[in-house]
Amino acid sequence: MGDGRDRRGRTAARAERSAEDPYDAALVEADRAARRWLAGVEERPVPPRASPEEVRDALGAELPELGEPAEAVIERLATAIEPGLIAIGSPRFYGWVIGGTQPAALAADWLVSAWDQNTGLRAITPGAVAAEELAGEWILDLLGLPAGSAVGFATGATMSQFAAMAAGRDEVLRRAGWEVATAGLAGGPRVRFIVGAERHGTVDLAGRYLGLGAPVAVAADAEGRIDVDALGTELAAGDGPALVVLQAGNIHSGAFDDFAHAIEVAHRAGAWVHVDGAFGLWAAASPRFASLTAGLAQADSWSTDAHKTLNVPYDCGIAVVRDQPAMLRALSMHASYLQATETGADPHEKVAELSRRARGVPTWAVLRSLGRAGVRELVERLADAARAIAEGLAALPGVEVLNDVVFTQVCIALEDDASTAELSDRLWRGGEVLAMTSRWRDRAVVRFSVSNWRTDAAQAARTVAVVERTLAELRAGR
Repeated sequence: MGDGRDRRGRTAARAERSAEDPYDAALVEADRAARRWLAGVEERPVPPRASPEEVRDALGAELPELGEPAEAVIERLATAIEPGLIAIGSPRFYGWVIGGTQPAALAADWLVSAWDQNTGLRAITPGAVAAEELAGEWILDLLGLPAGSAVGFATGATMSQFAAMAAGRDEVLRRAGWEVATAGLAGGPRVRFIVGAERHGTVDLAGRYLGLGAPVAVAADAEGRIDVDALGTELAAGDGPALVVLQAGNIHSGAFDDFAHAIEVAHRAGAWVHVDGAFGLWAAASPRFASLTAGLAQADSWSTDAHKTLNVPYDCGIAVVRDQPAMLRALSMHASYLQATETGADPHEKVAELSRRARGVPTWAVLRSLGRAGVRELVERLADAARAIAEGLAALPGVEVLNDVVFTQVCIALEDDASTAELSDRLWRGGEVLAMTSRWRDRAVVRFSVSNWRTDAAQAARTVAVVERTLAELRAGR
C-alpha cells in the first residue's frame, strides 16, 4: 500500500511541476538517474548485464499510439537501459583507450545540451565559440604546438584525422598545380599516402573517405614505431605529392615514432606530415615524456581525442593544422544565408560538419578545472598506473609483458593463445576488471589501456590482485 501511495504522490508531484515548467520534472528524473549511475559506476560489474533484446523488451518494442509524460519516458529509459550499459567510467575499465568523465566536463556537457547551440558560426553563437577558441589556444600551449594553428572540434579520432588530412591532401595537390575544390580528384596527380605498418585503422579509414585509396605501409620496429630509413626509401622511390602519417602512441605498445628524424625525412621529400595522437598527443603536456614527443611540433597537422586521456564526455575529437588557410580551403563552405564572421574563421570551417553541438565547451571546462599542473599530473598518473600494472603482472607466474611500457598501454600474454583468451574471458565474466583481447606480434594478447582519470596506484594494485586471483582460478580449473 505504501508503495502505491508513494507512486501516486510522485505522479501528482510530476504533474504539478510539468504544469509550471515543462522541463522541470524530466530534468529532475534525469538528474536522479544520472546520480544513481555515477554513484555506482566505480563498484558495479564492468560488463553489461542485459542483452540488446532484453533492453528492447524493457523499453517497449511497439511505438505507442499515445505518448507518455516526459518524466515517465526518462524513468523508463534509465530503468530499461542501465542493465545494458558497460561501465566505461570504471577506474578498472581497460578494454579500449576510452577515458571516464571529469566532473567539470560532465556538468559543462549538460549545459551544452541545455543551451542547444549550433556552434558553426562565430557571429551567431559567440558565447560557445569563445569557450572553444580558448580551449583550442590552451591545447596548443599545453602540447607545445605552433601558436596560431587552426583547431577544430570533431566527433572523434576518425573525423579529426579526416579534417587534418583533408587539409594535407588538398595542399600537396595545390603545390603540384591541382585544385581539388574545382577539379576534383579524378585526373589529378596521385597522392602517395604513406604510413607505418602498425598505424591505427582509423588512419586508413580517413584516407579512404578522402579518396586516397589504400596506404603504402612501410616497416615498423618491434614496438610499432615507423622505420625511418624505410620511410626515406619509399619516399625516394617516387615523386609527386605525398602525405605521411606518423603516430604518437601505438595502440598496443604505446610507442611514439621518431618525430624529429621522420618529419625531417618527409619534409625533405615535400610531404605533408600528419600525426595521429588520439591518446598519446597528451604526453606532450608533461616534461617527463619529452624524449617521446621531441620534434612533434614540426609536423603539419595533428589529431587527438579529448574524450580519451583528458576524460571529456563523448564526442570530442580535435584536429589541429599549422597552416590555417590550407584547412579553410579544404573544409569551408559559404552561403548567403550564413552570417560568416568578418574576423577570424568560423568553427564549421575547421571540421566536416556545418551543424554541431558545442563539443569544445566541456574541453574548456576540464582544462580550466585542472589547469596546467593538473593536466600534467593526470597524464603522469595514468602512465604511472600503467607501469604499476605492468610490473605487478610481470611478477605473476606465466605472465609475459610484451611491450616496453613507455606510456599508458600494457600488453600481456600467457603461455599460449588459448590461455590468454581464457584469461580475458574470465575477467569479463568476473566483472571487476575489464581488459580485452587483441592480436599483436602474431600472438593473442590481453591489452590494458589505462585511460580513466580515477585509475590511480590503488586501482592499479587492485587490478593486479584481480588478475592474480583469476589466473589462479584458471590454472586450478584445468
